Amino acid sequence: VQLQASGGGLVQAGDSLRLSCAASGRAGRSYAMGWFRRAPGKEREFVAAINWSGGSTHYTDSVKGRFTVSRDSAKNTLYLQMNNLKPEDTAIYYCAAAAASTTIVFVNGDLYEYWGQGTQVTVSS
Repeated sequence: VQLQASGGGLVQAGDSLRLSCAASGRAGRSYAMGWFRRAPGKEREFVAAINWSGGSTHYTDSVKGRFTVSRDSAKNTLYLQMNNLKPEDTAIYYCAAAAASTTIVFVNGDLYEYWGQGTQVTVSS
């Protein structure tokens, strides 16, 4: 599976962005997907995850109520709608996929098999 993340940019605090992650390859399998981020000088951090059907989602506490993860199976695309962005959201955002056809979402990045290249999000104060 190849993942291509896009949609990052430079915005001001309070603005919104929508990240996209287009998936290709390995048709016929179901994938749980997630978003992670890595801020300068920090370790990779879980942001949000969604199961293969879109029926289950999970967020890290710092983005609850501001970020929404969704997927369009027909387009093989994962989204992360980010509202009310804060300077502390500045990071490179990565999408990831793991073969799974259950209601479970994966918070641990080590459980994901495939990763996108990342897209930079910078939020100025």
